[in-house]
Amino acid sequence: MSLVSALKGDLPQQARSLYRQLLRSGAQFQSYNFKDYAQRRTRDAFRENQHVEDPRAIQDLIQKGLKELQVVQRQTTIGHFFQIDRLVVEGGMQGKEKGKSGEITRQKDTGWD
Repeated sequence: MSLVSALKGDLPQQARSLYRQLLRSGAQFQSYNFKDYAQRRTRDAFRENQHVEDPRAIQDLIQKGLKELQVVQRQTTIGHFFQIDRLVVEGGMQGKEKGKSGEITRQKDTGWD
């Protein structure tokens, strides 16, 4: 299914659908920094243009958003091919081994062999 056919309905409905798709696609990034940037940029762009009334301008913005959606989807797909270390803000103790009493005994090297 193409992206354009995924946006059915009137312009406000298309804009809502595009907004949701951009947020969902941005959440698929492996890296916290990319994920946060994509979602923040989507929110900011929609807030910035929320008062646009001209249907032609709205359609142009939707087309621009569809191109951005394709970029985000492509980059998230590419990002899934590469292993990255999780950041502290993402939680979890990935890459660490604990001793019997729960303390961290050593950290695994997750780099290239």
